[in-house]
Amino acid sequence: MDTEVKFMKAIENLEGRLTNIRAGRANPSMLNGINANYYGTPTPIQSLANITVPEARSLMVKPFDKSALKEIERAINEANIGITPVNNGEVIILTVPELTEEKRRDYVKQAKAICEEAKVALRNIRQEANEDIKKSELPEDEEKASLEEIQKLINEYNKKVDEIFKEKETELMRV
Repeated sequence: MDTEVKFMKAIENLEGRLTNIRAGRANPSMLNGINANYYGTPTPIQSLANITVPEARSLMVKPFDKSALKEIERAINEANIGITPVNNGEVIILTVPELTEEKRRDYVKQAKAICEEAKVALRNIRQEANEDIKKSELPEDEEKASLEEIQKLINEYNKKVDEIFKEKETELMRV
């Protein structure tokens, strides 16, 4: 059933978007989507450097090619992720600041909004599937069973979204 595949993709998208909300701990995914200018080509930092987490609140970016160090540093600065990179000539170190209570609550609100968007996406997928079922000329009892099956699926995936939000909220509020 391709509807379930669409539901799964919506959940994957949700999880991907939630990883970009940081919880006061260093995570290499914080640098996802940041491109550095490498010989005139915008290149993802993950392709230019090894990104490690030496401590819970710091990231170390060690470029494969030292000539890219300045460009990586510039790209991180321009990305405006709220962390100032420190370049020691060999590696770039990013120290993640401790989150304030207010900032944590803002991040929880962001996560909730992203989860609500995921639920809307799930409802849109359900709507599409229901319309397809009604268009297909199935016998009435099969049509009803298919619609109930779609409803069971969306209930299941809505629960998943709620569980994912609860986990993220717990992670964000943990000091």
